[in-house]
Formats: sequence, structure tokens, C-alpha cells
Amino acid sequence: MGRSKMISEKGRDKYEADHRHFLYREYLRIIADFQPRVFVMENVKGLLSATLNGESTISKILADLQYPIAAIHGPRHRDANLTYRLVSLAVPASGDFGKFSPADFIVRAEKYGVPQCRHRLIIVGISERVKGTPGLLTEQPETTVSQAIDDLPPLRSGLSQEQDSETAWLEAVGSIRQAAWLNAKQVDADVYRHIKSQLAELSADLVRGSDEAKTSRKALRLHPDWFRPDGYTHICNHTTRLHMRADLHRYLFLAAFAQVHGRSPLLEEFPKDLLPKHKNVGTAIKGTKFNDRFRVQVANRPATTVVSHISKDGHYYIHPDPSQCRSLTVREAARLQTFPDNYFFEGPRTQQYHQVGNAVPPFLAHQIAQIVAGLFP
Repeated sequence: MGRSKMISEKGRDKYEADHRHFLYREYLRIIADFQPRVFVMENVKGLLSATLNGESTISKILADLQYPIAAIHGPRHRDANLTYRLVSLAVPASGDFGKFSPADFIVRAEKYGVPQCRHRLIIVGISERVKGTPGLLTEQPETTVSQAIDDLPPLRSGLSQEQDSETAWLEAVGSIRQAAWLNAKQVDADVYRHIKSQLAELSADLVRGSDEAKTSRKALRLHPDWFRPDGYTHICNHTTRLHMRADLHRYLFLAAFAQVHGRSPLLEEFPKDLLPKHKNVGTAIKGTKFNDRFRVQVANRPATTVVSHISKDGHYYIHPDPSQCRSLTVREAARLQTFPDNYFFEGPRTQQYHQVGNAVPPFLAHQIAQIVAGLFP
């Protein structure tokens, strides 16, 4: 991550020497030492374009994965010739020799029942001692943010930098009615009307959630047997964060805009008086970087990729319901990652978000595990 920034700040030589380029060898070492019949390796698709000393990083990794013992212990090791076939779970092999290109290993999670556009390299290695060939993942209908989270109890955000209470929150959101940015010159007519209707329906009954609450009466529309095993009826890790008053205004605008236009707005589409005070906002508006630094998750689409950055401020993970004015809770992010509801995340909330963002979606992992298990009837 951040290769261009790292090179510009530290120089090419320090970038080339960074030890993280070689962390995959620790994975190779495990394969070399234990010689599993099958392994599954997952990584970011940025590896496809990464280079080191002029050599393609993914080409080096694929070559070493085919001969992991020789790569770690050298060609003279007694098992140096043990090889692994590398196969894709997303596309069939091409040609007479069952070849795969590096891009063939990209698995797009949204094609397999995960309500999230998460694209990762997933490589299955099969020892020469195993004669079977795994099948492919079975494509499923696209699932959406709304299907994944709209049964969860609605919550209000908290207020930061001032005293938080239901009354104070209602006043903070209600102050949008008199805000300078809410006028026909800065907001298009359809969004303007929708914001007005949302403000008219504000409720003081919303709470901020808890670590253990009952599910709402709404039916779970997505994988009910998966998310609620054995009829599990509690919701844990479903509490909201504190947000600045100015961000509540932005969140309501973003969610309303998405409901009207079916997408999250870019910074150049923000009302001028609602733009953040960051130094590089002008550069972002010109489209060079971060012109979507605030992003609402659109209800009728799969979510964008849930990553550990969600622990920072939540600006990329705004709830699609304008009336809630907040970023996603840990449980909502976990739903988008397909963690069952009975999976409890421990530690400070920042760490909980990290655990969610760094995971392979369990619903996808389960499907991969079934394919691997099929090699051993």
C-alpha cells in the first residue's frame, strides 16, 4: 500500500530494501517445513503491478510457491523437487498445460454472495501428491448493503467536542434546517427536497446501541442461516461512534444524495459551505487525489471494500440512512464482511474495526474450504 508515496518520501533505494517485500517468504517457510497437501494464500491485488529491482513481484512469488522447499532450503534439499500446482478458484485453466496468468487469481467477493466489492488474489496450491483438481467458486446473485444491514436496530451517532445527549444530537442535526449550505444555489432541487423531508421526520427515540442487544423485528434478508446460526437473536458490537457536528451535516447530505442519485457524491458536488477545511481539498476537487474522501455506502449496491482504515474516522463508511447521521458500527462492518452475528470482537473498538477490516470474508472462506475439502472425499 502507498508505494508511490513511499518512493517519493524515502527514495527508490529505501523502498527496494524494505523488509516487507519479503514477508511472503515467511509463508513459504511454513509450506516448506510442513509440506501441506493444499495451501491457500490471500493477498491484495496490488501485487499484480508491484515490482522489485525491476522484477515482477507476483511472478517471483508464483515461482517460489511452485517450488517452496527449493526456494527456502535450496536446490540440494532432499525434498527440493516437491512441487505445487497453483490453481485459480475464479477461472478455469487455459491451454493444454493448465496455465494461469497472475490476474486469473483475482477473486471478486461480490460474485459469491458477499455484499462487498472486495477483490483479492487467492491462490490455491496443490501438492503433486494430490491428484484431484478443485472446482471453481459458484457465482451467486449480487447482494447489497441494504440486504446485509437493514434489519439491525437503527441508531443515532454521538456528538464529539460537546456534551452528548439525545436532545443535543437532535438539535445538532436539526440545525441543518438553518445551515448556510442548505439552499437552492448549493444543493440540487431533488436532493434539497429529500433533505427537507428527512429533517421533518427526525426522531429523538434513537439510542447509540450496546454490546448486546436484541435484533429488530425486521427480517434478515441475506443468508439468515449463516448470520444467525441456530436462531441466534442477539446483536453484539453494535454501538456508534462520536462525530463532530459539521460531519453530521456532511453525513446527512451524503446519504440523502445517494438515495436520490444512487451513488456517493464527489467533493466537487458538495455544497461549497459544507466542504471540509483540509489543506488539500482544492487539489482533491480537481480530481488528482482523495476526491471521494467522504463516501456513503449505497443501499442497493454491494459495499466498497471494508479495510482496516475504517478504524480511523469512518468517513469512507457512512451509513446509507440519512436519519441516522453516522458511520458504520463494528457489527455493520462485520455484516458486510459476512461475520456471523455470534462472532464477538474483543478489545478497544479501534482494534475491533481492525479485526473486521483485515479479514477474509468468512462466507467466502467457507466456500473455499468446501472446495478444498472436496479434494479429499
